[in-house]
Amino acid sequence: MQSVLLCMKIRKKAVAQKGVFAQIEKVEDIMKIMEYGVTSTPALVVDGKVLSSGKLLSAEEILALL
Repeated sequence: MQSVLLCMKIRKKAVAQKGVFAQIEKVEDIMKIMEYGVTSTPALVVDGKVLSSGKLLSAEEILALL
């Protein structure tokens, strides 16, 4: 559970640094996760596009993807 909280904290930090508005949500519904083709979590999905899967990204790595 701590890794989930860390993941959310890092993503919120990256969005704040980018200076944009974003809705950050934790998706737990396995069917919804599978709709994106994600087989390993955590995953980062932006506007319906999977940018990362299976790796806890740093704020800097998330910024590079945005």
